[in-house]
Amino acid sequence: MKAASAHGNFRGLSDLRLVGRQIFYEQLSFWLNPVAAIFTVGFSVIFLVLLGATGGSSRVGSLGGIRAIQYYVPGFVAYGVMSTCFNTLAVALVIRRETGLLKRMRLSPLPTWVMLAGVTGSVLVISMVQVGLLLFIGRVAYGVVLPEELGALVVAVVVGVVCFTALGIATSTLIPNQDSGGPVVGVVFFVLLFLSGLWYPLKPGSTLANISGYFPIRHLMLATFAPFDSRPGASPWDWHDLWIVGVWGLAAVAVAARRWRWAPRKD
Repeated sequence: MKAASAHGNFRGLSDLRLVGRQIFYEQLSFWLNPVAAIFTVGFSVIFLVLLGATGGSSRVGSLGGIRAIQYYVPGFVAYGVMSTCFNTLAVALVIRRETGLLKRMRLSPLPTWVMLAGVTGSVLVISMVQVGLLLFIGRVAYGVVLPEELGALVVAVVVGVVCFTALGIATSTLIPNQDSGGPVVGVVFFVLLFLSGLWYPLKPGSTLANISGYFPIRHLMLATFAPFDSRPGASPWDWHDLWIVGVWGLAAVAVAARRWRWAPRKD
């Protein structure tokens, strides 16, 4: 019994080391492309600075008169998570598949689950870097009131990372070739982002709010905003929206598991 337990513990530590090493190599590949890294991490920061400088001090009547920048910071936190885990990941996986890199990895001794865990861990690290930058800029440059319940924000970010990573993987299986990867993912993402109220708060019950309510982008934005909501009686834990984001993530896992391919598409 003790020998079996010791073997199980050793195996668990070995698996953790494999995942950690894979995350390291994913991070190395990401940061060694400085142009892509700067645009991935800096895009949300640039938008926040532009919106904060032009209309960040205005008041949002539908949200109890809070400053607009108090709405924009959590909105771009959600945007950074979604952009990294969905846009960047989906396009990268299509390129890896169509260039044969995934097929070569399949022939290596690396277990599939370790590769996927490495990808998820890597985008989590990138997302946390963006979140840290956005919170720092929001607080120092614009005086944004940070959440008292940081745990609620961390949970929302982690749920968003897992869900949109699954959506990115699932979407990569639907894209036929690497030439169409960027346009397809970009158009779908930014149309849904526009409908979900990133650039301006949506009035609850409005047509746009009802339409965007069918998609996970809107719900992650609401779940991320909840810890920043300073209105009396507002809860930092938005379980309803977190639940919907989680359901979308489970559906994406089912699609990815059914359609995943290692080799390039022959059509």
